[in-house]
Amino acid sequence: MHFVTGGAYNGKRQWVRDRYPEAKWISAYNGSPILAELDAPVVVLEGLEKWVRENSYTREEWKRQIEKWLNWENESSFQRVVLIGTDISKGIVPMEKEHRGWRDLTGWVYQDVAAVSKRVDLIWYGVNQTIKG
Repeated sequence: MHFVTGGAYNGKRQWVRDRYPEAKWISAYNGSPILAELDAPVVVLEGLEKWVRENSYTREEWKRQIEKWLNWENESSFQRVVLIGTDISKGIVPMEKEHRGWRDLTGWVYQDVAAVSKRVDLIWYGVNQTIKG
């Protein structure tokens, strides 16, 4: 699993497209469901923070979803899941409880994804920094 994060509109999508031109692209921003079929050698799942917000999963349910992606990836050495999630942890903490909860859960999901990913890249202004891998 490869996790890519960084600021909004900081070049994550282009960076991933340059590295995985053959990938099947599944995007929360286009309304694709989180449970979309993984049916290509490389599948990019873009918009993890949006899926966290739209689904009423608990952290434990997210851990089970991450495990499903890992199991699929481990079925073949030719399969890879690339997750893209925008960093929403910077800046002012939201006043609304619901927005703080989303921000907190997204941070925990990102920690869980990073923990099991073979590679983690941080993209700022189109420049990557590999922080794991």
